[in-house]
Amino acid sequence: MAPDTALVLALLPDFALIVLGALLRRLLHLGDHFWNGLEKLVYYVLFPALLFTGLLKARIEWSAAAPMLAVAGAAMAGSMVLGLGARLAPISPLSFASQYQCAFRFNSYIGLAVAGTLHGLPGIAAMGIVVGLMVPPANLAAVWMLARHGEAGIWRELARNPLILATLAGIAANLGGLQLPGVMLKFLGRMGDAAIVLGLLAVGAGLRIVGASGTASHLAAGYLLLVKLVAMPAMALLAIRSWGLAGLHADIALIFCALPAASSAYILAQRMGGDGARVAWLISAGTLLSMVSIPLWLAWR
Repeated sequence: MAPDTALVLALLPDFALIVLGALLRRLLHLGDHFWNGLEKLVYYVLFPALLFTGLLKARIEWSAAAPMLAVAGAAMAGSMVLGLGARLAPISPLSFASQYQCAFRFNSYIGLAVAGTLHGLPGIAAMGIVVGLMVPPANLAAVWMLARHGEAGIWRELARNPLILATLAGIAANLGGLQLPGVMLKFLGRMGDAAIVLGLLAVGAGLRIVGASGTASHLAAGYLLLVKLVAMPAMALLAIRSWGLAGLHADIALIFCALPAASSAYILAQRMGGDGARVAWLISAGTLLSMVSIPLWLAWR
């Protein structure tokens, strides 16, 4: 089934910002220092503000959200298992450990942008809940496979993750009935607006079209792309239809499972002495392919 024109047009501005980010990096020659600083600003300040605001304003119905979380968790667990199949390719154990995380890690920037485009603040809030709860197991699996850091380091990293902290703060504020002054809400809203635009520009600036070379490497990369962009959303769609999930929660679960791998997978591989170049290629290829695959999966919802 082909995606309808209205859906494609709705998502086109978000994907156009990714392309613009790639062009700006190459045309303006701003350098790594600028883009690294921009990504830190988005990751540590702007996106947490977006998550907090969305969760604060949303009416969270946990009984309705539970099936959405179950679909996302089950599909991600299935992708973790399928991702192990890449080890059959004749690549080094370190290269496999580095690329393995691209079978299940997800780009929160794209997820929140698409959720917001389709469903506004309720969509952002629902995606925020999914992201906040799925980041810990995804990070644990990625670090465990690379097997370089101790467990204490993992827990410290999770405890300081700004997306997790913002999600927990937003849920607590929502449940506690916190009422912020209108000026503060407008301030946070402005930060949230900037988060979407700058986050997608940063995704585009991080695209790399080189890094995977050799038949074995392409075989492993192709397999992992199939797991992330085809198998994981297919498992989610099957669960959605089997459990009768519909509406916003069905859309958010499917969008989450169709997301490409996050740039943080490259940062983790580099920091832990892994095969960063091939991870960067996988992230870039997955991001570009997701511009087509996400609308296609949503057309099947």
